[in-house]
Order: sequence, then C-alpha cells, then structure tokens
Amino acid sequence: MSVTPESPEPRSRRERGVSVYSEIFAVPEQEVSGTLAARVGPVFAEEALQAAGGAGWSHPGLTGRERSIAVITALVAQGVTGDRLGTHLQLGRRHGLDEDSLTALSTLLAGYLGYPRASLAMETIHGSSLSPGNDTARE
Repeated sequence: MSVTPESPEPRSRRERGVSVYSEIFAVPEQEVSGTLAARVGPVFAEEALQAAGGAGWSHPGLTGRERSIAVITALVAQGVTGDRLGTHLQLGRRHGLDEDSLTALSTLLAGYLGYPRASLAMETIHGSSLSPGNDTARE
C-alpha cells in the first residue's frame, strides 16, 4: 500500500490503541499513556494499548453502542464494579445507553449471571447516574 499526499500514513496498532483509550477515559490522546500507566503501571499499559489497537475495538461490524454492551456484560459477568465498570458505563452513555437501557441490560443479565452480580452492577449504575458531571443524572 503506497501512501500519497491524499492518504494519511496508516496508524500503528499502538496509535489505534491510544485512540481507543482516549475515548474510554475521555482524555486527550497525549494524556492516555500517562493516565493508563498511573492506573496499571507502564509495562501493562503498553500491553493494553497494543491490545486495544486490534480488531476488537475497531471492527466495523460492531457499533460503539454494541461494543459497550458487550464490554459491560463481560465486566458484570466477572463481578467487576467500581471505577472499572463505571468508566465503561460512562462510555456506554456516550454511545447512547441511557439508564433504562442499562437497567434492562442488568435485569436480563440477572437471569443468566445471577442476582448478586447483577445487583452489584446496578449499584454502580445507580451510583454513577447520580455522580456530578453526569448529563444523565436522575433528579
């Protein structure tokens, strides 16, 4: 593939990963490496950036909304709550998932994953919907 003045150079897998995490964390791309390294350390951060640059986060067969549903489901299935789930809930909201959608998803997951995991997710959903700066906060 040749690069012409009209076509930008293909981005590396790492650069695509930085773009993905920029969207997930809602930070500028130049802050992603530092933000991620502060959370998980520099070695793991680099691995995460490489992984996020792969087809899973960029394949056109999934919309951002569908990808958010899949990731939220996977995190709930593993019992992940708190900031990790909260970050993906915020991304899901930016992709069009509202409180009704997230409640419906958790209710559906309760039947498959069990009420303890689904209720933990609902606590995070409910808590994050009330957090400052959330455009979808309940009154």
